[in-house]
Amino acid sequence: MIVVAIAGILSAVAVSYFGSFQMAAKRAELPANVDGIRTAQMAYEAIFDTYVEEPNFVPQTTPSKQLRPWVLGTGFDTLGWAPDGEVRGAYKVVTTSSTDFEVTGFADMDGDYLKSTYTATKSISPTMVTVDHRY
Repeated sequence: MIVVAIAGILSAVAVSYFGSFQMAAKRAELPANVDGIRTAQMAYEAIFDTYVEEPNFVPQTTPSKQLRPWVLGTGFDTLGWAPDGEVRGAYKVVTTSSTDFEVTGFADMDGDYLKSTYTATKSISPTMVTVDHRY
């Protein structure tokens, strides 16, 4: 009986942590993709002496907890970057000067309309600009 009670308590604790770990894993898409875009942008600039700009968020539909297909025919194609499959976030990259750019990615992983946003520049790695509990 004691073993069953202990197993029940442990499983209750594990289930409560599972949801937050699942959201954190889904949110990991944002900094990974923002960093990938940042790296591709720096490589493109090293070859062509210019930056690629995609001022509209791609995909343009509102991010949610549902996966969405990646859209072709954008500045990201010129940049040579695409995600590995469908995405939950939306991404854009704009030039801020002739020597710098800003990549932005945002998502709403849990569907509560509070967005998690990451940005990166040539000299700054992906940084969360919303409070940490936003998914």
